[in-house]
Amino acid sequence: MERIYVTGHRNPDTDSVVSAMAYAALRSSLGERQYTAARLGQISDETRLILNLFGFEPPLLIKNMRTQVQDLDFDVPPILHEAVTVNRAWSAMEEDKQISAIPVTDDEGRLRGMLTAGDIAGFDMETIEAPDLRAVPLFNILSVLEGQLLGETEDVVNTISGEVILALPQAGELPPFRQKETILICGNQPDMLRRAVEFGVACIILCQAELPDDIRRLVKNTCIISTPFDSLRAVRRIFQAIPVSRLAQKGEITSFHLEDYIDDVREIVLQSRYRSYPILDSQERVVGTLSRYHLIKPRRKRVVLVDHNEAAQSVPGLEQTDILAIIDHHRLADIQTKNPIYFRNEPVGSTCTIVAGMYQERGLMPSPKLAGLMAAAIVSDTVMFKSPTCTPRDRKMAERMAYIADLSLDELGRKIFSASTPEDKPVEELFFTDFKEFHIAGHDFGVSQITCVDSDRQLLRKEEFLRIMENARTEHGYSMVVLMLTDVLLEGSKILCVGGEDTFRQAFNVELKDHEAFLPRIMSRKKQIIPMLSALWG
Repeated sequence: MERIYVTGHRNPDTDSVVSAMAYAALRSSLGERQYTAARLGQISDETRLILNLFGFEPPLLIKNMRTQVQDLDFDVPPILHEAVTVNRAWSAMEEDKQISAIPVTDDEGRLRGMLTAGDIAGFDMETIEAPDLRAVPLFNILSVLEGQLLGETEDVVNTISGEVILALPQAGELPPFRQKETILICGNQPDMLRRAVEFGVACIILCQAELPDDIRRLVKNTCIISTPFDSLRAVRRIFQAIPVSRLAQKGEITSFHLEDYIDDVREIVLQSRYRSYPILDSQERVVGTLSRYHLIKPRRKRVVLVDHNEAAQSVPGLEQTDILAIIDHHRLADIQTKNPIYFRNEPVGSTCTIVAGMYQERGLMPSPKLAGLMAAAIVSDTVMFKSPTCTPRDRKMAERMAYIADLSLDELGRKIFSASTPEDKPVEELFFTDFKEFHIAGHDFGVSQITCVDSDRQLLRKEEFLRIMENARTEHGYSMVVLMLTDVLLEGSKILCVGGEDTFRQAFNVELKDHEAFLPRIMSRKKQIIPMLSALWG
């Protein structure tokens, strides 16, 4: 079953993580179990606290959505052990004419070589000039000839070696054997059989005939095999008894792994002359083969985006995916799709408010734990209902989820915001936990938001914050970098700004002193900071 990933934005906050989990759970409850919640970065201390509070594990971490080898409908031909006969390999190729090469593996399933029909045909032609076999396992010969062992040397024989000779009936004197390492193929020819046994040839292939008792008693050093095939078929099939490892191409074989990206694979294939390439898993075991035609129209990953609709905030490689749906509460941005999709964008304070409403629309009540999780996400994203983005619907939905979970929203809010900014957390980690990049009217800038109940304590680390912000501005070429220390108790945000100070002053009519200012009643990046800058830039 192919996964459909439900993912929020980069540097995910609680609403982004929980809305992905809740939406995936909703679809799973409706029987669509391929939906999988995912996240694009490390979760914050606040989010971890909330997940632990209700007994949930963080969703799957994904780093990008670029198309990989594992997304292709690659071939899964027979994967043969190196000891298998060439006859078996040829039969597999005959059964499926699309197979251009068969991987040859060891006992652990790891690649030892690649075998093609051309390799088999080339060897077959060579046997015309050099009809010789070396150390071929006895069991292989019995298999390809569908044979039965009639007589064996006094010592146990495991392998057969020798020049292959086809004996034809003749009226004159029988020619002498040149060497004991001879594999004689003959029919009902008692004189030839007796001569070969007395000489002690290595092996006799007896075609469609019985071994006379008097000759059987003479056997000492000759392995005798009976086959139902005529001598012509036997002489051709015996050469197919050799292990495939002897014909397989070895050395530097170009192979790919399931996790390899198609962009990289395509470049290698275009510079190569092979028709088929082995595919390996993380344990270096062969799982299939890849050909050029697999790269023409690869199967794309499928995603649902929640809590964002802006490419810069979404998963890397988004352009290589099929977006199935977007559920969001932000402004419309720049994501484009090839086909019509389900798009739900509502002016509420939390994406979880929308997802909780979807449960209600389908007549499905979430479990108490999941309801508590969604209530916590709404409280977090609306800053305990003090954010200007908060609507009566957010409050009502949070109260309904809290009722199902049997908890107090006030107590939940105090737990969330009192533990969101631990003193021992590195400044860089604090700054980038909820950092978003924006591109508006030719301006590239970043805004970080830290929601807390102790903004003065956070400002004791002001110089460290400013250094991180200046580094981010230089590294990414931002025109401005802003940090919002949103204080729930003060019902406003203390601002740090690096670069674009004049722009910030014009937009908010406030003077920055040593990069710092206080904006009362400013608690929303989405609804207050970004719209003001957008209006200033037209």
